Amino acid sequence: MLYIVGTPIGNLEDVSYRQARTLTGSDIILAEDTRSAQTLLHAIEHLFGMKPKEGQKIISYYKEKEFEKLPAVIEYLEDGLDVSLISEAGMPVISDPGFLLIQTVIKKGLSYEVIPGPSAVTTALLHSGLKFSRFMFLGFFPKKELEFERLLIQIRDIREISNHTAFIAFESPHRINQALKVMEKVFPEAEIVIARELTKKFEEIYRGTASELKDKEYRGEITIIFS
Repeated sequence: MLYIVGTPIGNLEDVSYRQARTLTGSDIILAEDTRSAQTLLHAIEHLFGMKPKEGQKIISYYKEKEFEKLPAVIEYLEDGLDVSLISEAGMPVISDPGFLLIQTVIKKGLSYEVIPGPSAVTTALLHSGLKFSRFMFLGFFPKKELEFERLLIQIRDIREISNHTAFIAFESPHRINQALKVMEKVFPEAEIVIARELTKKFEEIYRGTASELKDKEYRGEITIIFS
C-alpha cells in the first residue's frame, strides 16, 4: 500500500495521530529530505511514544531522482510492502515530488491512501486577511523575469473577470525581492502579503504594496498572497 502523507509545515506538534501511526508503521519512507524525515520520526516518538517499525528504511526521493527510483518503488508495492511518501514539509506533490509515482500507481491499479495534513497555501491565505471568494495557487513563480511578467499580465486579465480572487505562490528568499520589483511594474497598487516561516518560532507576516515590501530582507520559507 502506498500512503501519501502530509507532514507539518513547520511546527512538529502539528503532526496528527494518523500521520504518526502511518509513518512509524511503514516498511519504507520515501522522503524528499531524509534528515527532515528523521527529525519528524524523533518528534513522533516524543509526542506519541511510537517507534519506527523494525527494519524500516528511509529512502531519498526528490524530483531529480523520481524517474530513476520509480521502478524499485513499484516493485516494493507489488511485493506488498507499506510505503509512505512525504515531502520536506506539507503535502507531497504540491510543488514537490510524487506526481509520477501517484500517476503510475493509479495506472497499475495499486492501492493507495492520502493522509491529509497542514498546507502552507491555506494557512497563509487565512493570515493574509484579504477578502476573497476564491483563490488560485500558482506554485513557484517563474525564474525568468520575462516569463514572470507574462504570468502577471495573465493574472491581471483574470482579475478583470474575477475581482475577488486571491493568488498564492511560493518563492525563494533569494528571488523574492526581484519578484516584488516585477510585481511593482504590473500591480503597483495591489495588496500583497508575505508570510515567512509559517507555524515556526520566527513566523512573520508582512503587508503592503510591492514598492513598500521590495527592499526588505526575507529569510526562510516564503509564501506570497496578493489580491
